[in-house]
This record gives sequence, structure tokens and C-alpha cells, in this order.
Amino acid sequence: MAPTLTQQPLKNFDYLVIGGGSGGVASARRAAKYGAKVLLIESNFNKLGGTCVNVGCVPKKVMWYASDLAHKRADLFPYKLDKEKQTTKYGDFNWSQFKQKRDAYVSRLNGIYESNLKKEKVDYLFGFARFVNDQGDVEVTSTGDQVLPFLQDKKVQKGEKLVFSGDKILIATGGTAIVPPDVEGAELGITSNGFFELEQQPKKVAVVGAGYIGVELSGVFNGLGTEVDFIIRGDTVLRSFDDIIQNTITSYYSDNLGINIIKKSGVKKVEQGANGKKKITLLNGDILEVDELIWSVGRKSLVSIGLDKIGVKLNDRQQIETDEYQATANPKVFSLGDVVGKAELTPVAIAAGRKLSNRLFGGPQFKNDRLDYNNIPSAVFSHPECGSIGLSTTEAIEKYGKDDIKVYNSKFTAMYYAMMEDQNDKSPTVYRIVVQGPNEKVVGLHLVGDGSAEILQGFGVAIKMGATKADFDNCVAIHPTSAEELVTMT
Repeated sequence: MAPTLTQQPLKNFDYLVIGGGSGGVASARRAAKYGAKVLLIESNFNKLGGTCVNVGCVPKKVMWYASDLAHKRADLFPYKLDKEKQTTKYGDFNWSQFKQKRDAYVSRLNGIYESNLKKEKVDYLFGFARFVNDQGDVEVTSTGDQVLPFLQDKKVQKGEKLVFSGDKILIATGGTAIVPPDVEGAELGITSNGFFELEQQPKKVAVVGAGYIGVELSGVFNGLGTEVDFIIRGDTVLRSFDDIIQNTITSYYSDNLGINIIKKSGVKKVEQGANGKKKITLLNGDILEVDELIWSVGRKSLVSIGLDKIGVKLNDRQQIETDEYQATANPKVFSLGDVVGKAELTPVAIAAGRKLSNRLFGGPQFKNDRLDYNNIPSAVFSHPECGSIGLSTTEAIEKYGKDDIKVYNSKFTAMYYAMMEDQNDKSPTVYRIVVQGPNEKVVGLHLVGDGSAEILQGFGVAIKMGATKADFDNCVAIHPTSAEELVTMT
């Protein structure tokens, strides 16, 4: 058994950051730029980058690119780049070889994260952190053998315990995917983490959960030729988005892509079949047999780190409570990112982390620096992509009243699909602008269609600046594009 070191702190830091994901790393680097002595502790992955880099948006987008290309392969024939029409979507995708390339890319990113920390002179180690007293001292249990240059190249064994202290502390531990505790046999399924561990492509999968992770994974599998049963509790997917996005994606997945969406249902029981398949009994009594079951039913914050010792409070969803300046109930402790559960997006954590360090270490000119959580754009890498910023139509009506809201809609087929003869090959494009008041200030923008994520990034700047419908109209269109519809809509 590895020895336990003294419970007295080995070293004190100006800034002690718990969590080596995007938010924690961004805040640590920014603090170090101002001259702060920073220690960053990564607890979850034993490598840097957090969920986004290791089992989230980065490898997900790589898989989406592969799936999107598989879709587009069928487009070669109508564009006369292929002599034969593709008769089946089941191609020859080499999942295992692609996984190796994808994992190698992620490993390079892990290395870049480490290099950047070293360049900024941020000290770091890998281990599970927890608070051990009301002073906020942090005990770290090493999750692997490692050499710590900031402790005179001390060699630390896996399981060894070290204690550190910090004048200011940031909790950016993130979250993890949920496996439903009330479903018999639920452990036979995997989460999005397990998706990235799959060595071989399953021929048939069941995906449970109507949120963006379920939508994205269902689309990826479908595009690469896997048969998909998509189990959702309601009538539509992406229920937190505007209804124009919900209805368009749900219909296209079901009617055009051939994804079997099982509505108003859930999983009652999961069993391991003798044939190696998983037998899934649904709440309606139907039974599915699949090669793999994937849970995408939500995430929970990682807060089991002794918060009771330091008086940090949790809300009713077991997320850390903070004010608008990321401050917790303990004046020396701050928190941001998925662990606080507000706009759980990587760029949000990065922006909040940098602004927090500006305020804490950047001098009086940053005394009021904080992240504005209003009008944050987000995209879903479905097939086709969709994106949203601001209020949904329902939210706008609830906030301003129906008589003060006007909605502009446009639905069309993008020019790219003019050469396609099969209607199932023609992906929809649907745009909605929600405006408020006599000046028609744009309070919501909702997009479905190819390139939506890239389009939304630019229009997000305009909406953040308070653009009106007249501002949109006064911008000369770029023709021929899909995005020109946003500045010509009547």
C-alpha cells in the first residue's frame, strides 16, 4: 500500500484549480499569465482536456464528419462523379481503424494541453481531490505514478496522498453521464463515454434519450450504416429547443433517414441474451434485440469532493450554487462549467474561467469582469445540423406576451440538393427569426440545415450586439447561399 503523507499542506498556491477540463485549464492559464502561482488538479480522466476533448465534442465532431461524408457519398452519382447509384447506405466504414486515428488525434490534443500549461508555468498533477477541513485544504490521491517538478521532481505512486492549500480555489470538476438507477439491468448499457470505447461498429443499436447527445449519436450511427432504434419519452427530440427545430429534426430522422423513433416510451428492463445481444423490454411491452444500448438520459455534476467541509452549497439538482461572479457561499471558493449546470457548453466554461481569473488576478480594471449568460449560441450536430440563440418562440411569448412578438419563418430546399432526384436525399432547411417590440429586436434565431453551426456563429455576434430585423434586412445578401434567407426574409 502506498504511504500516506502528512496532512499538513506540502505547498500553498495563489490559485488551486480542481478540474483539468476546458474551463479549469483556461482559468489556470489566464491566472498564471498575471503572475499567480497555480496548481491544477485533474481528477477524472488522468489526462487533460476534460469531457469535451476526451469523450465529448471533439471526438464526437470527428465521428460526425465521418457520418456526414457517408451521407454525401450517395450524392456523387447525381453530380455525375460516380458511374453507379449507391443502392444501400451500408458501406465499408472501418470503425476500428478510424477509432485508432481519432484516438491518436485526441492524444495529440492532450499533449497540447500539457504543453500549454508548462508554457504558462502552471503546475499540475493527476489525482482525485477532496477537501479535508474547513480551511479548504485539498487532499489529492494520485491516480497514477508521476513525477512532480514543482515538488523537486518528487516521484509519486498511484494511491499516494498529498495535501495542498490555495488562497483562492476553483472547482471545475464537470459532470458525467447518467445510467438510470431505476431500470433493471441498466448497467448492461453504455453511455456516451462507452460509445468512444467501442472497438467495432454495432449492426443495431438502441439509443435512449431525446437530448442533443442522443440525437447526435443516433445520426452518426445511422449515417455509418447501423440500424437505430431511438427511444424518447415525448413526441419530439430536442425538447429544450424551439418547436421548429424539434419538429423538423424528428420528422426528418423518422421519415427520411429511416431511424426508428419510438415515441412516448422508455426502458423497463435490460437483459443479456444468449446470442450476445441485449434484450430490451420497453414500458409499452415491446421487446427489442440490439447489439448495443446507449443511455443518453442526462448528466450529473461531480460534487463528491467534500464540499460540506467548506460550506459550499448545492441546489436541488445537486449542482454548485454560484452568483453572477462564479462565487460560492465560501468567499475563497469559486466554481464554473458543467458542475454549476448553467449553459453546459465548453466555450461557456472557457469564457467564464478567463473572466474569473481576470477579476481575481488581473487588477482593478477587471473588478466587474463576469460572463453574460444571455444569448449564448449553441449548435447540435444532427443530420442536418441545427442551431439556436436567444429565446424560443414559446419563451419569447411567455416573457413579452403574444402581442409583442412576431415570428418570421422560411422553409426551403438548399441549392445543393437541386441535382438530387430522390426526395429522401434532400435535407431540409428551416429558419426562424423571433422579434420583439415595435423596433423588432431579434430575441431568437433558430436554424436547421447544412452549415447551421457556421452560419449561427456570425449571426450570434449581431444578436449579442442587439440587432433588429431592420439590421438583418439592411445587410446585402450573398447569393447563392442558404444564409441569404436570413437577410431577405419577409
